[in-house]
Amino acid sequence: MEDDFMSIDSPTSANNPSLEYLSTAYLRQQSVPQSKYAQLLAVLEEMGKDIRPTYAGSKSSAERLKRSIVHARILVRECLMETERSARQ
Repeated sequence: MEDDFMSIDSPTSANNPSLEYLSTAYLRQQSVPQSKYAQLLAVLEEMGKDIRPTYAGSKSSAERLKRSIVHARILVRECLMETERSARQ
C-alpha cells in the first residue's frame, strides 16, 4: 500500500503532478479514435487511481479528481445525447 503513495511523491510528479496523468490521457485519446462511452470508461478508470491518494491527503490527486469529475460529467451528457440521437433513428 505504501508503494502506491511513494510513486505519487516521485521527483517528476512533484515538479508537475498532473503531467503524467495528462500525457497518459492524451496518448490514450490520440492513439485510437474512441466512442464517447469508451472515453468515459477511461476517465472513470483514471479517477479510480486518484481516490486513495486523495484520502491520504494528496492535494494534486484531489485536483486531478475534481478535473476528472468535471470531464466525466461532460462525457455523460454527450453519451446521453448520442443515445437519444440513435434512438430516434
